[in-house]
Amino acid sequence: MANIKDIASLAGVSVTTVSRVLSGHPYVSDEKRRKVQQVIDQQGYTPNANAVHLIKGQTKTVGVIVPSSHSYFHAILSGIMDEASEAGYGTLLYQSRYDRKEEEQALHLLRTKQIDGLIFCSRSLPVDEIVSYGMYGPIVTCEHAEDERISSVYTDHHAAFITGMKHLTAHGHTDIGYCVGRAESRSSRQRYKAYTSVLDELGVPLIPEWIFENSTETKDGIRIVDKIMTMKKRPTALLITGDEVAAGVILQAQSAGLRIPEDLAIVGFDNLPISEALKLTTIDQHLKRIGQESFRAFYEMRDKGMKEKPKGIKKSVPFELVERASV
Repeated sequence: MANIKDIASLAGVSVTTVSRVLSGHPYVSDEKRRKVQQVIDQQGYTPNANAVHLIKGQTKTVGVIVPSSHSYFHAILSGIMDEASEAGYGTLLYQSRYDRKEEEQALHLLRTKQIDGLIFCSRSLPVDEIVSYGMYGPIVTCEHAEDERISSVYTDHHAAFITGMKHLTAHGHTDIGYCVGRAESRSSRQRYKAYTSVLDELGVPLIPEWIFENSTETKDGIRIVDKIMTMKKRPTALLITGDEVAAGVILQAQSAGLRIPEDLAIVGFDNLPISEALKLTTIDQHLKRIGQESFRAFYEMRDKGMKEKPKGIKKSVPFELVERASV
């Protein structure tokens, strides 16, 4: 099997010229390019991908960290992959399960130049531990990160939850429960701040048992309703982080004889396809757009990084309340 030195010898050019032809370098004469390509075709030569990556300084691959196969992350991933395909990029998917060691392994791929950049759909590692890897390639998070060394594309979760709470209070609700996935995440802290600020504004006391943590799946919605049915004083409305959880709440509430929205009003969060089928009022974060903008931020940072060490890009994607029949 011919190697790059053989191709250079047979074409009567230098190894550097062959490398330039393989990498699409513009500073090669048309005559030399034809000679090299002719020999490549005659010899059936296929360049080693790793060698080409070294020549180009790019792998044309972006790493994407997702914690799970949840529909939320699937929507973001769809946007990333669409944009990546348009730009001629591949994606290397890394499922972390919020395991810090798994996230560190993905960062190692960036440090060792096996990928050109890394997009965190969500993360467990603190930003302080991530930013040091920015010297190896662009890093983007799909939630707000204040550190200027990495880019972030995000929803304003505080404003979104204020909108959801105000929608419920406008319909006469003050006994409002709140459901959240990972309570310790930055986004969840922003939602909690919005939730409590509206209660304070109404002069309504916070009832801890109306806050349901670790709620991410349909089965969690079932668990929430079962818990509510045991309470002496029940919430009349729920603001739920995640339409899949909201779907479980609706189905279990109906099985328990509760009417939606007369006995229990519900505002979801995500506007996943299931929300339309269940006529769920929800907050649309435009998840696919978050994915698209995340790849664009990576791509822009990649180009800038060839010339300078740029500051990270910060972009807030607008949200909207989609009114249906659950309030």
